[in-house]
Amino acid sequence: MVATAGLAIASGVFVGFSLSLTGGGGSILATPLLLYLVGVSPPHVAIGTSAAAVCANAFINLLGHGRAGTVQWKSASTFALVGSCGALVGSLIGKAVEGNRLLLLFGGLMIAVGLFMLRRRPPAKPAQPSSRSLMLLIAIAAAVGMTSGFFGIGGGFLIVPGLVLATGMPMINAIGSSLLGVTSFGLTTALSYAASGLVDWAAAAEFIAGGTAGGLVGLKLAMYLAGYKDALNKVFAALIFIVAAYVIYRSV
Repeated sequence: MVATAGLAIASGVFVGFSLSLTGGGGSILATPLLLYLVGVSPPHVAIGTSAAAVCANAFINLLGHGRAGTVQWKSASTFALVGSCGALVGSLIGKAVEGNRLLLLFGGLMIAVGLFMLRRRPPAKPAQPSSRSLMLLIAIAAAVGMTSGFFGIGGGFLIVPGLVLATGMPMINAIGSSLLGVTSFGLTTALSYAASGLVDWAAAAEFIAGGTAGGLVGLKLAMYLAGYKDALNKVFAALIFIVAAYVIYRSV
């Protein structure tokens, strides 16, 4: 049990660090880490536990980014509110899908995420709010929320570019603002899974403890390593490809 707890805490450190540093990337690794490294099973329990842990880690990191002034609360709140409705629908669908099939789809999503993280992104332009950008923000939030709920992930890797696309906010603000969405999506999904008895609360608590420490380090680095984000994205993408291959291998 001590070894398992240590693995859960170490996994949480990595995910909390990634969430605070990039707004995503690490959260998609939470389910595979809990399932294959920590030993949480079956797959639906790993997904529910991941949602609970990522939700708490994201909230703790959100507080840090909020104090640093990187959160644009209006856009973040709109995204979180709309996306939570989508997350509820997605979680209900996800629980109805057979566990190994859901993991196979999850592995495919990880590959798509890795490819997306390798794309070069043009610099964000100053935000110019309009009715069109609001409608775009709502549409993206609904789609991201449903995806998040279906797979039991925070969705930060989708929220960050979605916020930039819809509002034009700088990347550091999109990272900070995304954490409100990750928190609300994760909470919605976790409550849905918990209602079905699909959350390992002990493993979630250990994961959260590690994520708190990792998030503090990630926040500090996020403020200084903007010029190295492309390199960091490549490292995360490579890790995601490796884990995706393993997830697909184990699920077929």
